[in-house]
Amino acid sequence: MNLEGQYDPKKVEDKMYKLWEDSGFFNPDNLPTDKRGKGKGKSFTIIMPPANANGNLHAGHALVMTIEDIMTRYKRMQGFRALWLPGLDHAGFETQVVYEKKLEKEGRSRFKMEPQELYNEIMQFTLENKKNIEGQVRKMGASCDWSRQKFTLDPDIINTVYGTFEKLKKDGLIYRGKKIINWCVKHQTSLSDLETKDTEKVDKLYYLKYGPFVIATARPETKFGDKYVVMHPKDPRYAQYKNGDKLSLEWINGPIEASVVKDEAIEMEFGTGAMTITPWHDAVDFGIAEKHDLPKEQIIDFYGKLLPVAGEFAGMKISEARPRIIEKLQAKGLVEKIEENYKHIVKTCYKCDSLIEPQIKEQWFLKMEPLAKPIIKAIETGKVKFIPEHYKKISLHWLKNIMDWPLSRQIVWGIPIPASPADKPGEVETFDTWFSSGQWPFATLGFPESKDFKTFYPTDVMETAGEIIFFWVARMMMLGFYITKKLPFKTVYLHGLVLDAKGQKMSKSKGNVINPLDITDKYGTDALRMGLVMGNTPGQSLALDENKIKGYKNFANKIWNASKFVLISTQNFTAVKKVALSSTQKEHLKNLKTLQKEVTKLMDDFKFYYAAEKIYHYFWHEFCDKIIEESKKDIASHATQYLLLEILSASLKMLHPFMPFITEEIWGQLPAKNPSTSLRASKNLLMVESWNTTG
Repeated sequence: MNLEGQYDPKKVEDKMYKLWEDSGFFNPDNLPTDKRGKGKGKSFTIIMPPANANGNLHAGHALVMTIEDIMTRYKRMQGFRALWLPGLDHAGFETQVVYEKKLEKEGRSRFKMEPQELYNEIMQFTLENKKNIEGQVRKMGASCDWSRQKFTLDPDIINTVYGTFEKLKKDGLIYRGKKIINWCVKHQTSLSDLETKDTEKVDKLYYLKYGPFVIATARPETKFGDKYVVMHPKDPRYAQYKNGDKLSLEWINGPIEASVVKDEAIEMEFGTGAMTITPWHDAVDFGIAEKHDLPKEQIIDFYGKLLPVAGEFAGMKISEARPRIIEKLQAKGLVEKIEENYKHIVKTCYKCDSLIEPQIKEQWFLKMEPLAKPIIKAIETGKVKFIPEHYKKISLHWLKNIMDWPLSRQIVWGIPIPASPADKPGEVETFDTWFSSGQWPFATLGFPESKDFKTFYPTDVMETAGEIIFFWVARMMMLGFYITKKLPFKTVYLHGLVLDAKGQKMSKSKGNVINPLDITDKYGTDALRMGLVMGNTPGQSLALDENKIKGYKNFANKIWNASKFVLISTQNFTAVKKVALSSTQKEHLKNLKTLQKEVTKLMDDFKFYYAAEKIYHYFWHEFCDKIIEESKKDIASHATQYLLLEILSASLKMLHPFMPFITEEIWGQLPAKNPSTSLRASKNLLMVESWNTTG
């Protein structure tokens, strides 16, 4: 017996992971083929959300690894050919942002580098991180099939992405158009609506005299090209004005002629109900200009500076120009009043918090409505299950109000858009990273002809963070169904954020980031995994408290010590065909069977948090506090020894998906309880033992 002293994860975890990996059982092709258990050799597939290959695993990744490994180990023990396919994402814009910060620290800029030079540097950076992350995934005990690992820049993945792009073009769903887009001045790229944040800002609201009208604006710097004053057709205040009426008036840089436009897009309640429009720099204004076939003029360049149309203010940054513009308007008597504390929502870049500057730019766009329609129907008819269920309603709302997707990004790092004409010399266009990762389930499985695609697609569960349901999950459903005619997964399991012990979002600036590897080094991986799953209901944020994890380290010691007691007490145990049990012992086994059924039902219902809680309380309070204590009175009895081994082995099986390292280590020490079997150590690993069976 090797269970000496207290449980030391450092002596077990690396050794055990190597044993698992060497066994080949992470690969479903190598699993026992005895058609055992509920699975009967059928496939079960999870595609791992590809971690961004630009840093270390964080607490959110640790949660992903834990939940998905619990699912995979459980299904494997049930007799399914369980495939958990790992992968990493080049993460386009996000990785380039990370690398740009590295360049800034070195006193370099990507804008002074040749595109290929920058690409090569980021590739080297990514590949180094890729190796690092793979090691960290192993540390979490992830029983994924490394032989099938994929990277979003693998040649076969890129070919699949290009094939999808060409099919979409052929079907008339891809177009190149000059439309208004979200432009990040700092990073010099367009962003989709999902890559912007709505941020509350306090500005001044300026009421400006525009001929006989008063208009309200927070952005006077955009007004140089405003030659249209728009009002609602039903606004009684402006009934005397007709659509197309011409007005001569004094404006920022002198007299102009303005035209009246009547449009229902105007909010009568905002300001004075009259507004001028800047179609190049505002999405609502752009829509009005398109509807009325009005010309559009660029006022601010792509670097956030005013163009020559601004006259004396040309070349100025907005922050510098705005007060000077107001001074000039005041001198002309064109400022009626200024509201000092105007709260409004503005769009900012989700990575750098810079204000988004809407711009008109030619881009590749994907028509989303035709892709969304079949997914809406599939969700409404229950063809895909959401856990928790309220995400069904959230998904449907987004899909029913979906907008065309701008696919182009003006960055080097990513998959180049084939034959993509750029707006200016030297500009590179790559696909939005979510376009490639949106094809992840069928691309990783070798669509269309591979054996893996035919065996493991559609996948069973997509487990990921609720916050990327639109970024990724909905897009996988749309692109997956479009290409394969099948939904890519049957169940969507969405977890919440991992917060710090005080319930605050982790951030480097707050200094509250929890590194999962620091925790595993201190308390062991099994303790962290239990800390991540216990009390963690789907979709809800989890406050990760180190004291809680310390408590599960104590639980691991409890398992170790209880197992040590059982093994010492059963050293002379000999398996026989029939065991005479007392009524109390029979009752204990009956309760064990009831627990096994309850836990199995909870696991099937994806209630892992509740299953873990039941096993935890049973092992500590029923088995250790009650049954083991009772057994000490009659420990030499064959029936007592049989009972202890029976309950211990069943408990280890139920605990294994949650705490794989310690349970596998102890399992190897158990003697056989059936006369036809040899020692456990020479039998199968616990990871491929049958779930909820004895003997």
